[in-house]
Amino acid sequence: MENFIFKNETKIIFGKDTENGVGKEILKYGKKVLFHYGAGSIKKTGLYEKVLKSLKESGITFFELGGVKPNPVVSLIRQGIKICRENDIDFILAVGGGSVIDSTKAISMGVNYKGDVWDFFEGKAKLESTLPTGVILTIPAAGSESSVVTVITNEDGLIKKGFHSSMLLPKFAILNPELTFTLPVFQIACGAADILAHTFERYFTQSENVDLTDKLCEGLIKSVIKNSRIAVSSPENYDAMAELMWASTIAHNGILGTGRIEDWTTHRLGHEISALYGITHGASLSVMFPAWMRYVYHFNTKRFAQFAERVFNINADFGDEEWLAKRGIDELTYYFKELGLPTTLSDLKIPFDKIELMAQKAIAKGPLGKFTKIQVEDAIRIYELAI
Repeated sequence: MENFIFKNETKIIFGKDTENGVGKEILKYGKKVLFHYGAGSIKKTGLYEKVLKSLKESGITFFELGGVKPNPVVSLIRQGIKICRENDIDFILAVGGGSVIDSTKAISMGVNYKGDVWDFFEGKAKLESTLPTGVILTIPAAGSESSVVTVITNEDGLIKKGFHSSMLLPKFAILNPELTFTLPVFQIACGAADILAHTFERYFTQSENVDLTDKLCEGLIKSVIKNSRIAVSSPENYDAMAELMWASTIAHNGILGTGRIEDWTTHRLGHEISALYGITHGASLSVMFPAWMRYVYHFNTKRFAQFAERVFNINADFGDEEWLAKRGIDELTYYFKELGLPTTLSDLKIPFDKIELMAQKAIAKGPLGKFTKIQVEDAIRIYELAI
């Protein structure tokens, strides 16, 4: 097990009707709020009115900024920063999924910084302060509600990059599974792929003697597979959506990576697909993870065989470690297909003429990964395996 420091200060408020208390939670941090959300689905579901009611009852002054789209863009973030500066905002509330939360985090980074917020993502600036943020989660997927990460896209050059800092942790996250009941089935499936991907990036490691976190990862993976199958068939199943919502948070709040060296190659490769073609993040991951697995499994065949045995209950008596490793990858691919997710670039209906460009952009600052080092030629091969 590797040395580690674990700290996560986000307060989780879980359960039915918990969104109604958002105003009181915000009052612990400020009274002038930027209310940030997406394309308007929260207005159709009635959540928007619930939030307004709670803010007003708590005497909070608020300003709104909607319009966040999947793969949040820096231009809207700059608008949010401008609103915060002009109105002396002291708290930002994200109501939505990972894209809204990531956009909120980026706004919080830029308000007190004199330069452009993209400087942080280019490594040109050091984050010294943020505005406090809070979350009402509507989509179990990204885990951004309790993570130290934000990922945004710069439309100038179609560049998607992430930034990490413990200062980005929201002060609180309200998780009511009922708020997920109107999600399209495909979005639920993409969310499941996202949750699994966050777990895979930690599970597939070269770190040894990590039995506890191995079993935590495996248990979460099995639970997500089980409950996502229920949820896509019955989106209003509270128990299934509750399991997915809590799994989303746990998969990305840092606990599963303790004592392990994480990888994150597949996310970087997937980001290039999303940046160029606007593909939903989870859909890019359901394509790229099986391809990455097929390319790298032989660097630790034992771990992939363990994945097959423990997650998919494949009997080791039927084959050697390599056979098990390949079967586990196949089973994961079948599961993604069962959920209606793409598993190839052909499924995404995107051209293949920019594979080399995507590989070069992904490796622009050096080789990827910790499981094994991925150079440009390796990235090209992984993309080709995904065709």
